[in-house]
Amino acid sequence: MEFGVQVSVYTTEWSAICASVETMEAGDWDSLWFADHFIPPGGGGNDEQEAMTAFEGLAAIATVAGMTRKLRLGNLVLGNTYRNPGHTALIAGTIDTMSKGRFTLGIGAGWYQREHEAYGWKFPAMKERQDRLEESCELLRLLFHNQKPVDFKGKYYQLDHAQLSPGNYDNSKPIPIMVGGTGPKRTLRTLARHGDIMNLDGWAGRGMALEYYKYKSGILEQHCEDCGRDPAEIRRTLTMPCFLTENKSLIESAVKRYGEGTVAGPRQYIIDRIGEFQDAGIDEIFFGAIETGNVARLKQFEEEIVSVFR
Repeated sequence: MEFGVQVSVYTTEWSAICASVETMEAGDWDSLWFADHFIPPGGGGNDEQEAMTAFEGLAAIATVAGMTRKLRLGNLVLGNTYRNPGHTALIAGTIDTMSKGRFTLGIGAGWYQREHEAYGWKFPAMKERQDRLEESCELLRLLFHNQKPVDFKGKYYQLDHAQLSPGNYDNSKPIPIMVGGTGPKRTLRTLARHGDIMNLDGWAGRGMALEYYKYKSGILEQHCEDCGRDPAEIRRTLTMPCFLTENKSLIESAVKRYGEGTVAGPRQYIIDRIGEFQDAGIDEIFFGAIETGNVARLKQFEEEIVSVFR
């Protein structure tokens, strides 16, 4: 089992982000993840909320690539609706080259309407967003898996004899694509066809229920069978909002605030929950809800939880 942390890039200072990065790089962590929004989610047009910091996801990850040597890096996840996939592929190739093969491209259909309105992007209906995401993932995979020029003629995106350079740091290990979301009809089908990593998101509510993971995994495997792909090729990961505490009132407030997908409780409870997912085939846990810059909390998770699975 491997472990990472989703480090918040919202309503915080760069110095706090650096403290988290430096602590993880020096510790026994495997990966670090930033989100990707242009304004902090949840503001709903509130000027005070939207004036708070929102560090740009790819620029932040590229900077951290130069600060680290071992951590794998990625975004949970980039919004496809405001990113041209060809341009995104070149940024990905640049970061993967600079980091010597440590970058994962996480991408989703996009969901936060307000940031589209704020910055002048079209916010299509769900079907079009899913169509665009599937085209993007197909295009990205072609660029990452080919060392020759690529032609692509989709409804929304086109390539004309385009070659990615710089591309993968190691062409025998193409940049992995994480497809954000677990929608049964479209998103998991896109993952089966064009992706490499599944992420079950605990922020979405039921993500921490073991049976819910098994249900989603079964749908993914059916899509893999339909398109002739071995489901073992797709890595399974889990974003886990996690609170390590024995305080019952804090446990109740955490679940109330963040939803049923939250894992909150004493050390052994969290270890047991992680063990269940490990037995079910999850390869890596990304802890969420650790305050950015809270070095003591990162070290506590490392010493009390991560060390148990090493």
